Amino acid sequence: MSRVAATLSLVKFSHSVFALPFALMGAWLAAGGPPSLRTLALIVLCAVAARTAAMAFNRLVDRDIDAANPRTVGRELPSGALAVGYARGLVVVSAGVFVAGAFTLNQLAGWLSPAVLAVLLGYSYVKRFSAAVHLVLGLALGLAPLGAWIAVRGDFSGDLVPVLLLFCTVWTWVAGFDLIYACQDAEFDAGRGLHSIPAKLGVGGALRVSRLLHALTALSLALLAWRADTGLVFWVSCAAAVGLLCWEQSLVREDDLSRVDVAFFTINGWVGVALFLGLALDMALRSGDAVG
Repeated sequence: MSRVAATLSLVKFSHSVFALPFALMGAWLAAGGPPSLRTLALIVLCAVAARTAAMAFNRLVDRDIDAANPRTVGRELPSGALAVGYARGLVVVSAGVFVAGAFTLNQLAGWLSPAVLAVLLGYSYVKRFSAAVHLVLGLALGLAPLGAWIAVRGDFSGDLVPVLLLFCTVWTWVAGFDLIYACQDAEFDAGRGLHSIPAKLGVGGALRVSRLLHALTALSLALLAWRADTGLVFWVSCAAAVGLLCWEQSLVREDDLSRVDVAFFTINGWVGVALFLGLALDMALRSGDAVG
């Protein structure tokens, strides 16, 4: 059980709530409502497997950096709680489950799965040469709703604008909150020659960029609600999500990062949940009205 707990901690399994709701939103948009249980189960399996592979790979690639950083020295690989070989095996198995699940969904999803893995795994190297690392992480999670669309439809048919706006929403949202989290390591990254916006612009500059990105998130959400012709329920959930982002931004300042964990872990988890529940309920109510 200790190995199971360490594994779940290694890949931050509880943080699946960040990407999974948006994958489900992509599936709901593609299907015009809830997809079949088989498709839904496979989407969840693929999302969790892909994220597990990406997180385990990130911990593998960064284990020497984590060992040198006082904030991360206690992580599972630097501390020896898990062996390097075990983590490598976890990456291989999780990646295999993701690819197999994608092919089970449909051929297009299967053939695209290696390219998705390349983005997810490649992210771990970006901070070694580019401060755009935060945008690449946003891109990686933004692929979730696009992948779910293909999982449901098996092609690129239908009105792609709403799901592309959802991609933009996730992209800017993730990049914005990752900037907040990265502010904790601004001095360490700069001293070690690692690239990040906090290391390049300082904490104050990074927080300003984060606020700009979250303003773009709010704009993308509004455009999504308008373009998808959603009802009042989804508009209310969008307003709630924007309110959560404003609260998140209010918790951190250039001279006070003590509440980063609340901003990063707690609030961001609720953003995705609120939006998915809002969209699912809105579509269900509108479908019921149409039937009635």
